[in-house]
Amino acid sequence: MLQTFNEKNRDLLVNINGRLIHRDQAGVSPFDSGVQGGDAVWEGLRLYQGRIFKLHEHFDRLERSAHALSFSEVPPRAQIIEEIRRTLQANGMHDNVHIRLTLTRGVKITSGMDPRLNQAGPTLIVLAEHKAPVYAKTGLTLITSAIRRPPPDILDPRIHHANLLNSILAKIEANNAGADDALMLDMRGFVAETNATHVFIVCEGALATSRVVACPEGITRATVLEICAAENIPCREADLNLDDVYRAEEVFCTGTMGELAGVIQLDGRAIGEGRVGAMTKRMSALYLQRTTSEGVPVVD
Repeated sequence: MLQTFNEKNRDLLVNINGRLIHRDQAGVSPFDSGVQGGDAVWEGLRLYQGRIFKLHEHFDRLERSAHALSFSEVPPRAQIIEEIRRTLQANGMHDNVHIRLTLTRGVKITSGMDPRLNQAGPTLIVLAEHKAPVYAKTGLTLITSAIRRPPPDILDPRIHHANLLNSILAKIEANNAGADDALMLDMRGFVAETNATHVFIVCEGALATSRVVACPEGITRATVLEICAAENIPCREADLNLDDVYRAEEVFCTGTMGELAGVIQLDGRAIGEGRVGAMTKRMSALYLQRTTSEGVPVVD
């Protein structure tokens, strides 16, 4: 699975600290903390018919992450929403849009990792693209990565930071193996998530997902848990090992960029019948009902 260039994005205007700039001229300072050390937090948002799904839940995570990293300043939500609205309007966007929202610690007075060198306030970047859900509906193939997800005593996964090297190394493994993505384990050998998404398994009509020990608290993951509670679908959070995944009747991944996507193969082994299963399709339909009826209006 490789994303391709969307011609509709050729003349995108990117919002950097309130300035709308053509994608080919957009840039941040080499003194910016995001450039110098990945010292930034981010959220992926999706626009459905003028509404952003779970916007305030994403803001909650963004603010928690920024506070955990001791950012001296976080822009008010109303300000961020206004910059998102301006960006979407400038690009004529209303639906089927993915928004990458990045907040860095800002520009330093001189190169170095010390946050006291940041004296200009944060940098806010709003990158909105015409982008449909990125995963094929026919199902994903995964491999198990040798790269492990660290525990909270090394780096708390609840901090949704922009240093993604751990996941990128796992994605390289998947690319080299000809797989779509990589399943990542924690240091104890239990399933964390893939390099980009959370994981659910289906066994005897019940769902299970890994505990958030070595993976972030996903917004789409939480929505699936809400749907299960509302629809009386059994679902539990547990320590899952590879054998649990191999023996599952179905496996699916969750994330804002790709929504829900079935997994049909792991490490060369077919999952269930080797095709997207009935529960995955049902959960996808229930998720679609949410995204088409809920969300914060931002553009007409």
